[in-house]
Amino acid sequence: MKSALLSILSLCAVLLAACDEPRAREPKLNPRPQPADDRALPPAARPADAAVERPGPYAWDAAAGTFTFEGQPLRAGRLWTFEGSTDGFVMAGGEVLPAETSSGLRLAARAFDPALRSPSGLALDGAQFSHVLVRVTRLAPASDWDGALHYVTAAHPEAAGFMAKPFQGADPKVNETVILAYDMRSPTMGGQDWVTSLIESIRLDFDDAAGGEFLIHQIAVTEPPGGEPAPALRPAA
Repeated sequence: MKSALLSILSLCAVLLAACDEPRAREPKLNPRPQPADDRALPPAARPADAAVERPGPYAWDAAAGTFTFEGQPLRAGRLWTFEGSTDGFVMAGGEVLPAETSSGLRLAARAFDPALRSPSGLALDGAQFSHVLVRVTRLAPASDWDGALHYVTAAHPEAAGFMAKPFQGADPKVNETVILAYDMRSPTMGGQDWVTSLIESIRLDFDDAAGGEFLIHQIAVTEPPGGEPAPALRPAA
């Protein structure tokens, strides 16, 4: 009996000693690498979601997926959001690719007078859809901002006589997001041509020089704001 009791006491002592031993530390996971301070990155590498958006009456409603004017949605005849695709847009004098880390279209100008062109065959009624809106962030600087919009109809190709400049949002600075707004009822050149035509394609010229880089978030051809007359503003310089 005494022998059995001693055995039980010995076993308890062993168990208590084991409980007192420190537990082996679990290996630490490698910490998640922290991004470098983006202020040290060259302008073209700064994240576009950190850009400052220039205010104006036209805006992008991300929740509704539409452009708005003073908070009211605008009906679009065409809307491109570039979700992992170029959506048929091509570039002359540069490179254009879907954005690497978000939706949007990344373009880089590599030559003088680069041009971004939409798909053809849009067949948009210019009388109904007279506004072109382009939401864009500049990622790298260049000289000679242009901002011109050209277009093609069944009656004519791209031509200097049929062109508009934005009345809102011209010449974004590096890491600034703007909405370029074109009212084709009162273009810089072309008179009533847009509003009396079917629009087959559009072309956008951002900088006239090489070196500029942009992230285009959305492009739309929309109806004008309800009851809004053509603006008296002249195209921004």
